[in-house]
Amino acid sequence: MPRSYVAEARRKKVAPKKERIRPVIDRLAAEHADAGIALRFRNDLELLNSVMLSAQTTDVNVNRVTEKLFRKYTRPEDYLAVPVEELEQDVYATGFYRQKAKSLRGAMQRIVEVYGGEVPQSFDELLTLPGVARKTANVVSAERGDAQGIVVDTHVRRLSQRLGFTRQEDPVKIERDLVRLVPRADWARFPHLLIWHGRRICDARRPRCEDCPLAEDLCPASRV
Repeated sequence: MPRSYVAEARRKKVAPKKERIRPVIDRLAAEHADAGIALRFRNDLELLNSVMLSAQTTDVNVNRVTEKLFRKYTRPEDYLAVPVEELEQDVYATGFYRQKAKSLRGAMQRIVEVYGGEVPQSFDELLTLPGVARKTANVVSAERGDAQGIVVDTHVRRLSQRLGFTRQEDPVKIERDLVRLVPRADWARFPHLLIWHGRRICDARRPRCEDCPLAEDLCPASRV
């Protein structure tokens, strides 16, 4: 079980979360105007495969791998035309390469056989692809402009707990709390704002509360 940050939300008395969510989003949007997905892709297929490869590694590392990968594999069929060992070697640097290669081939096979070579459009159809769970489907849908939920990664989990927006530990339950709180129009950008704030300011071990635009009146975990 990863470390919990729920208890940190007891440090400071602030307004109820429903009153804070709008100003939190607005201040983070002003602070991180450049917040967006860090993965590099040119189309739906590259988006899907980048997200699948991003598990348990950094976006920087994925981009380094996909720079070559996407020149070699341009269609779903390309992933099926090489021996699995070759694909494993091509994604080796992302970690868990055997499982990732298996998932990529499984997803590409279904895309070819069921969806005519095109990445399926609906959230539920994305979930039928091997190796695609809710987080991946959420990212793909959000980047297509049709967010069906809120992506919960380690940064979103940590900041949502520190901000007192959830007391849950499980990502699915955290998402459930967030979709009830965050306006739907902000579902796509909300996780990006938390992710970038988590990387730049709200560090897991040593959050820089003195530099945080939320610390004074919006964050119950503030140390200043």
